[in-house]
Amino acid sequence: MKRLLALALAGILSVPALAQVGSNVTVSAPWIRATVPQAKVAGAFMQLKSARPARLVEVKSPVAGRVELHQMAMEGQTMRMRAVEAIDLPAGQTVNLASGGYHVMLFDLKQQLKEGEQVPLTLVVQDAAGKRENIALSVPVKALTYTAPAAH
Repeated sequence: MKRLLALALAGILSVPALAQVGSNVTVSAPWIRATVPQAKVAGAFMQLKSARPARLVEVKSPVAGRVELHQMAMEGQTMRMRAVEAIDLPAGQTVNLASGGYHVMLFDLKQQLKEGEQVPLTLVVQDAAGKRENIALSVPVKALTYTAPAAH
């Protein structure tokens, strides 16, 4: 019974890694900012690198009513955030999804996101031929005050 339980647990824990086997896209340092109890939005951040030209076209999560890709950019003297249809992933280049640039927004949260929890996210990546691939992630929730290290 212990051996069966250990095998089942190993299988469950390896699901996020298996989701990327064979993928042309690697995901590193994913995280989501924790929220206060009544918050309805949160940001998700990570670094993406694709072996071939591709585009991040969608992100899904069961903890949010809707998920959008966003970009923050200066317009004159004002920083503005706007939804984008997709984020290009040039071959061999790391694309940093971070505060102040491209990032993922989770809207209409169904629960508070607490530090230490794991949030399921599914990235939908489309290659140059139009083929779509789902990449399942289990993303850690970091403290409200967390700042990611600078991307290299």
